[in-house]
Amino acid sequence: MRIDITKGTSDDAIAIERADGTRALTRFPKKGPLPHDGVHAIVERALGFRRAFWGHVAGGRHPEDIARLAAEAGHPSAKRAGDPDASIVEMIQAERLVECFEAEIWGGPAALDVLQSVADAAMGQSRVPCVPLSPAAVARIRSDLAAFAAAWRALRVGEIYSFDWTE
Repeated sequence: MRIDITKGTSDDAIAIERADGTRALTRFPKKGPLPHDGVHAIVERALGFRRAFWGHVAGGRHPEDIARLAAEAGHPSAKRAGDPDASIVEMIQAERLVECFEAEIWGGPAALDVLQSVADAAMGQSRVPCVPLSPAAVARIRSDLAAFAAAWRALRVGEIYSFDWTE
Protein backbone atom coordinates (compact mmCIF):
# COMPACT_ATOMS: atom_id res chain seq x y z
CA MET A 1 0.00 0.00 0.00
CA ARG A 2 1.21 3.47 -0.79
CA ILE A 3 0.49 6.32 1.62
CA ASP A 4 0.96 9.86 0.25
CA ILE A 5 0.74 12.72 2.74
CA THR A 6 0.43 16.15 1.13
CA LYS A 7 1.66 18.97 3.34
CA GLY A 8 -1.03 21.55 4.03
CA THR A 9 -1.30 24.70 6.10
CA SER A 10 -3.94 23.77 8.70
CA ASP A 11 -4.34 20.12 7.78
CA ASP A 12 -2.66 17.52 5.60
CA ALA A 13 -4.22 15.43 2.84
CA ILE A 14 -3.70 11.69 2.88
CA ALA A 15 -4.11 9.57 -0.26
CA ILE A 16 -3.96 5.80 0.03
CA GLU A 17 -3.62 3.26 -2.75
CA ARG A 18 -3.94 -0.31 -1.52
CA ALA A 19 -2.24 -3.34 -3.06
CA ASP A 20 -5.55 -4.29 -4.73
CA GLY A 21 -5.78 -0.86 -6.40
CA THR A 22 -8.55 0.53 -4.20
CA ARG A 23 -8.06 4.06 -2.96
CA ALA A 24 -9.07 6.26 -0.06
CA LEU A 25 -8.66 9.98 0.58
CA THR A 26 -8.86 11.86 3.86
CA ARG A 27 -7.56 14.93 5.64
CA PHE A 28 -6.04 15.17 9.09
CA PRO A 29 -5.61 18.35 11.16
CA LYS A 30 -2.12 19.29 12.23
CA LYS A 31 -1.40 18.12 15.78
CA GLY A 32 2.28 18.84 15.93
CA PRO A 33 5.42 19.18 13.83
CA LEU A 34 4.84 15.85 12.02
CA PRO A 35 1.65 14.32 10.61
CA HIS A 36 0.17 12.03 13.27
CA ASP A 37 -0.65 9.31 10.74
CA GLY A 38 2.93 9.39 9.45
CA VAL A 39 4.16 8.74 12.99
CA HIS A 40 1.69 5.83 13.09
CA ALA A 41 3.22 4.37 9.93
CA ILE A 42 6.73 4.48 11.38
CA VAL A 43 5.80 3.07 14.80
CA GLU A 44 3.50 0.36 13.46
CA ARG A 45 6.00 -0.74 10.82
CA ALA A 46 8.92 -0.92 13.27
CA LEU A 47 6.95 -2.94 15.80
CA GLY A 48 5.38 -5.27 13.23
CA PHE A 49 1.81 -4.22 14.05
CA ARG A 50 -0.64 -5.55 11.47
CA ARG A 51 -3.97 -4.90 13.23
CA ALA A 52 -3.39 -1.28 14.19
CA PHE A 53 -4.44 1.83 12.23
CA TRP A 54 -2.57 1.18 8.97
CA GLY A 55 -3.29 -2.55 9.03
CA HIS A 56 -7.02 -1.81 9.15
CA VAL A 57 -6.66 0.70 6.31
CA ALA A 58 -4.66 -1.81 4.24
CA GLY A 59 -7.45 -4.32 4.89
CA GLY A 60 -10.00 -2.03 3.25
CA ARG A 61 -11.29 0.25 6.00
CA HIS A 62 -11.47 3.97 5.31
CA PRO A 63 -9.23 5.94 7.70
CA GLU A 64 -12.22 7.96 8.89
CA ASP A 65 -14.01 4.75 9.95
CA ILE A 66 -11.28 3.74 12.40
CA ALA A 67 -12.52 5.97 15.26
CA ARG A 68 -16.03 4.54 14.87
CA LEU A 69 -14.65 1.00 14.85
CA ALA A 70 -12.72 1.71 18.04
CA ALA A 71 -15.78 3.19 19.78
CA GLU A 72 -17.97 0.25 18.76
CA ALA A 73 -15.35 -2.23 20.01
CA GLY A 74 -15.21 -0.59 23.43
CA HIS A 75 -12.22 1.74 23.23
CA PRO A 76 -11.82 2.86 26.83
CA SER A 77 -12.13 6.53 27.52
CA ALA A 78 -12.78 8.65 30.57
CA LYS A 79 -16.51 8.30 29.88
CA ARG A 80 -16.61 4.51 29.46
CA ALA A 81 -13.85 2.60 31.16
CA GLY A 82 -13.94 -1.06 30.23
CA ASP A 83 -11.93 -3.75 28.57
CA PRO A 84 -11.71 -3.21 24.80
CA ASP A 85 -12.58 -5.94 22.33
CA ALA A 86 -9.57 -8.02 21.26
CA SER A 87 -10.01 -6.76 17.68
CA ILE A 88 -8.78 -3.28 18.62
CA VAL A 89 -6.14 -4.04 21.26
CA GLU A 90 -3.23 -3.57 18.84
CA MET A 91 -4.80 -0.37 17.54
CA ILE A 92 -4.92 1.04 21.08
CA GLN A 93 -1.37 -0.12 21.82
CA ALA A 94 -0.17 1.63 18.67
CA GLU A 95 -1.99 4.85 19.57
CA ARG A 96 -0.43 4.95 23.04
CA LEU A 97 3.05 4.33 21.60
CA VAL A 98 2.56 6.96 18.90
CA GLU A 99 1.69 9.43 21.66
CA CYS A 100 4.90 8.50 23.52
CA PHE A 101 7.05 9.06 20.43
CA GLU A 102 5.22 12.31 19.61
CA ALA A 103 6.11 13.49 23.12
CA GLU A 104 9.75 12.76 22.28
CA ILE A 105 9.42 14.80 19.08
CA TRP A 106 8.37 17.75 21.25
CA GLY A 107 10.66 17.22 24.23
CA GLY A 108 13.56 15.01 23.21
CA PRO A 109 14.25 11.32 23.70
CA ALA A 110 13.84 9.64 27.07
CA ALA A 111 15.93 6.82 28.49
CA LEU A 112 14.54 3.45 27.39
CA ASP A 113 13.34 2.54 30.90
CA VAL A 114 11.52 5.88 31.20
CA LEU A 115 9.94 5.50 27.75
CA GLN A 116 8.85 1.96 28.65
CA SER A 117 7.34 3.05 31.97
CA VAL A 118 5.39 5.87 30.33
CA ALA A 119 4.14 3.50 27.61
CA ASP A 120 3.20 0.89 30.23
CA ALA A 121 1.24 3.47 32.25
CA ALA A 122 -0.61 4.65 29.14
CA MET A 123 -1.50 1.09 28.14
CA GLY A 124 -2.59 0.29 31.67
CA GLN A 125 -4.97 3.26 31.60
CA SER A 126 -6.29 2.00 28.25
CA ARG A 127 -6.69 -1.54 29.64
CA VAL A 128 -4.47 -3.23 27.07
CA PRO A 129 -1.34 -5.39 27.55
CA CYS A 130 2.00 -3.61 27.60
CA VAL A 131 4.27 -3.86 24.57
CA PRO A 132 7.93 -4.48 25.44
CA LEU A 133 10.17 -2.00 23.63
CA SER A 134 13.56 -3.33 22.57
CA PRO A 135 16.54 -1.01 22.21
CA ALA A 136 16.72 -1.96 18.51
CA ALA A 137 13.05 -1.14 17.84
CA VAL A 138 13.27 2.18 19.68
CA ALA A 139 16.47 3.08 17.80
CA ARG A 140 14.80 2.27 14.47
CA ILE A 141 11.70 4.31 15.33
CA ARG A 142 13.78 7.29 16.43
CA SER A 143 15.99 7.08 13.34
CA ASP A 144 12.99 6.78 10.99
CA LEU A 145 11.23 9.66 12.76
CA ALA A 146 14.34 11.85 12.45
CA ALA A 147 14.56 11.11 8.72
CA PHE A 148 10.83 11.77 8.31
CA ALA A 149 11.10 15.04 10.28
CA ALA A 150 14.00 16.28 8.15
CA ALA A 151 12.20 15.42 4.91
CA TRP A 152 8.89 16.88 6.14
CA ARG A 153 10.48 20.17 7.21
CA ALA A 154 12.06 20.49 3.75
CA LEU A 155 8.70 20.13 1.98
CA ARG A 156 6.73 23.14 0.86
CA VAL A 157 2.96 23.29 1.22
CA GLY A 158 1.49 21.11 -1.53
CA GLU A 159 4.44 18.71 -1.69
CA ILE A 160 4.13 15.01 -0.83
CA TYR A 161 5.89 12.58 1.49
CA SER A 162 5.25 8.90 0.72
CA PHE A 163 5.33 5.74 2.80
CA ASP A 164 5.16 2.18 1.52
CA TRP A 165 3.22 -0.21 3.75
CA THR A 166 3.81 -3.91 3.24
CA GLU A 167 1.22 -6.33 4.46
